[in-house]
Formats: sequence, C-alpha cells, structure tokens
Amino acid sequence: MRPWLALKHAGVAFDERLIPLREHGTTGTIAEHSPNGKVPALKDGDLVVWDSLAICEYLAERYPEAHLWPQDAVARALARSACAEMHSGFASLRGEAAMELTKTPHEVTLSEATHDDIRRIVALWADLRGRFKEQGEFLVGPWSIADAFFTPVATRFLTYGVQLAGFGDHGVAAMYADSLLKTPEYLAWLKGAQEEA
Repeated sequence: MRPWLALKHAGVAFDERLIPLREHGTTGTIAEHSPNGKVPALKDGDLVVWDSLAICEYLAERYPEAHLWPQDAVARALARSACAEMHSGFASLRGEAAMELTKTPHEVTLSEATHDDIRRIVALWADLRGRFKEQGEFLVGPWSIADAFFTPVATRFLTYGVQLAGFGDHGVAAMYADSLLKTPEYLAWLKGAQEEA
C-alpha cells in the first residue's frame, strides 16, 4: 500500500501487477519481478527497486515536484525518523493485527507487547502533530511519505477496534488516524480492495 499511496499522491501514471498471496505458485511469480522474492517492487525501465521505503525514496528523488518529503529540513528529518521507526519496528502490532481492510471492525485481545507498540505510536503521533499542527493535518503538516507508512497502522486500529484513548491519546492521534483514512488515495485503495474481495 505505501508506495502505491505515494505514486497516487504524486500523480504518477503506473501499471499495477497484482499477485495473489498465499497461493500455489505465488513465491515463483513474485521472484519473476522482485530480486528478494517479496513485494512490493517497482519497475522503471530496466531498473527494479524493491522494499517499500526504497521505492518511496526513489519516487521522492524522481518526482521532486510532488514534495513527497517536507521541504523544511527539520520537518523532513523528523518525518524520515518516524518513517524509519515504522519501517523497522512495531513487530508485535504487525504480527497480531494483520492488515485486513475488508474485515468487519471487531475487537481482539492484544498482548502487552502490542499495547506497548500502540502507546509508542500514540506518543509519536501526538508529539509530531503537536509540533506541526499549524502546517497541516498530517504527521508533519502536509502529506508525506511518513503518512503513507502510517496509513496501514490506522487501518489496523479501525479493523481491530483499538480505542486510542486507552493508550494515552487525548484525541490528537485519533484525529490524525481519521485524516489518513479520508485521503483520496487511501479511499481509492480501499475501493480496489473491496472490489477484489
């Protein structure tokens, strides 16, 4: 989802190749397109870029006019830090609360490790939104790659009935999650997921 959101936000035309996961032959099909045998991968001519963060960084360099990272150096550094933390962290949340866009929202029992992940996310969102609230409604003001990286988290909170107030949120994190799930790019992704279901 993350590079797809960045491509859509940048207004870049692209062809999408969907590969059904967890089916016979999936591994071989993915390997035909991605050198590490995982998705996503981006093909641009003879170049193949794999890994969602690497793809987004490539798009930011390839389409600088799209401002996929904030123009302000401080905002950009903080957005990159948050994005990198999301990219490499929160393993418990990812493991216990898979992204399931077409499931009916329902509450589940989550481990204390996942509670710790959620508390950290709430604190991170609240801190950055507090610093940049005057610049826009997203993590560091205008929409950026960091928001693409946290959109799947917002979907998990919705799907699994996570009430952020129980994790130290005073409304700021919930409002940010709501903003992520109202972007035209995310709504287009959701529509596609619902049509495929």
